[in-house]
Amino acid sequence: MAFRAAAPAFSKKSKTPPPEDTGMESAYLKAMGEKQTPVTVKLLSGETFRGWIEYYDLAMIRLTRENAPNLFIFKHEIMYIAEDNGRRSRS
Repeated sequence: MAFRAAAPAFSKKSKTPPPEDTGMESAYLKAMGEKQTPVTVKLLSGETFRGWIEYYDLAMIRLTRENAPNLFIFKHEIMYIAEDNGRRSRS
């Protein structure tokens, strides 16, 4: 009786690296903007701003804030964007 050759324990197939842009960033920002989800934006410099994302494009976001000027923030300056737990008050 013949046996099949055993497959190697580890396959050395190279994996393709993940794409740089999956399209999920724009979908996420669009959903947050449509719902006016309150967010905290932390910059690489350590500054933190709160508001909601009203506009975004390839290079920047517009953060709308209550009782403060709106900000245009370049994406390359952002450390992270986190959703705030509470909803903003609509007046």
